[in-house]
Amino acid sequence: MSDTKFSKDHEWVRLEGGIATVGITDHAQNALGDVVFVDLPEVGREVAAGESIAVVESVKAASDVYAPIAGKIVEVNSGLSDNPGTINTAPTTDGWFFKIEAADVGEIAALMDEAAYAAYVDTLA
Repeated sequence: MSDTKFSKDHEWVRLEGGIATVGITDHAQNALGDVVFVDLPEVGREVAAGESIAVVESVKAASDVYAPIAGKIVEVNSGLSDNPGTINTAPTTDGWFFKIEAADVGEIAALMDEAAYAAYVDTLA
C-alpha cells in the first residue's frame, strides 16, 4: 500500500485521478472492536480538512471519522450500512467509507506514508 497516505486521526487515503478514497486504518478498527453501525456523510457535501464527517460505532464506543483533506464527497460505501463488519474484516479495501474530490491534491502529500504512520502508532502504545 505504498500509494496510501495516513492521518494522525487514523484515516487512510488513496488518490486515484483526483478522487481520494478514505477509510479507517487497521489500527483504528482494532482499537474500536466489532463495528456495529456507521453513519456516512451525504454525497455532495463540501468538507474541510479535519472536519468530523462520519461516525463509526462499535460494541466498545462511538468514534468520529475526520476528513483528512478538503473537498466534496462524491460517493459513499452504502454497503457498510448493511454490513458494518466489513470495516473490521477489510478496513483498507472493501471497508472504505467515502470518496472525496480533492480541493487540493497537494494536501495528500502532507499526510504520512506507511512507515511514518507505523512509527506514529508505535508512539501511542
